[in-house]
Amino acid sequence: MTITKRRLLEGGAAAVAASLFAKASRAQRTGGDAAWPTKPVRILVGFPAGASPDLAARAIAEPLSKILRQPVTVENKPGASGNLVADQVAKATDDHTIGALINGNLTIAKLLNPAIPFDPEKDFAPIGLIGTAPLVLVVAGNAEGKTAADLLLWGRNLGSGAKYGTPGVGTVGHLGMELIKSRAAITAQHKPYTGNPQVIAGLLANEIQLALLPPGLATPHIKSGKLKAIGVTSPERSPLAAELPTIRDADVRGADLEIWTALAAPASMKPAAVARLNAALVEVISSPEVAEALLKTGWQAQPGSPDALARRMRADTTRLGGVIIMKGIHSEA
Repeated sequence: MTITKRRLLEGGAAAVAASLFAKASRAQRTGGDAAWPTKPVRILVGFPAGASPDLAARAIAEPLSKILRQPVTVENKPGASGNLVADQVAKATDDHTIGALINGNLTIAKLLNPAIPFDPEKDFAPIGLIGTAPLVLVVAGNAEGKTAADLLLWGRNLGSGAKYGTPGVGTVGHLGMELIKSRAAITAQHKPYTGNPQVIAGLLANEIQLALLPPGLATPHIKSGKLKAIGVTSPERSPLAAELPTIRDADVRGADLEIWTALAAPASMKPAAVARLNAALVEVISSPEVAEALLKTGWQAQPGSPDALARRMRADTTRLGGVIIMKGIHSEA
């Protein structure tokens, strides 16, 4: 599919998103297939053990196995920001392989790199969200001001000589910062790193002045005074950083953003199996024990239907796809 800047401008990003995911949407169906699953279910994760998507998958695997009455295993196959696993999931034919995939795999991957070998428009059946998390907009600890509005003004006044750091081109941290820049009159320039730990090191060394970080990584440095927080990117305050305001409180509108991990199956998986997986997933993450386990690993449990996940996919594609096309961002991952 070729998506041009002219089409985006004329038709709107919403039309692009609708085209990308019209076929991916799956209505939640009642009932199920009593014979499924007939063997162990594999959850593929495209990141190393201990990474956030891996922790989310492992938090739900054992409870899912009890409901499905089959072993549920988690297999880590890191590479290409999770896109290698996404491709494997899309092409799986055994009806028992699913993926714990992130925003980028299910939304903007094709926009960032048209050469990736899977197509979110037709290759996935959404099962449901596992968890969501906001990012925290932080500035260096030597930033002038105490309130979120003061810190935002400081970042704005730095001009284009300032830099913001991200864990790489095309990451949610990168696209989110470009979205915030467009809404907050910030002109800081992008400096990519190899990961968020390196971004934090850059902030502490004053190589960069701003960044979007996961709450679990940002909060200790905020509490120590080494970094200052403008706010979280979720529409409302998050239990993952309950003490922090939202960026809306600093009058940054239209830049709401969350990272998320979700279960998705190949489009070829039987609808009854997708429905049963969704029902089991909702039951698991609605339990206080699993919700608490997810919270400890940096995720707020978000039980919902396949349609709810499909809507989230469309919304993210609309918001971040517009940034990708207008800024001409491209990734080789």
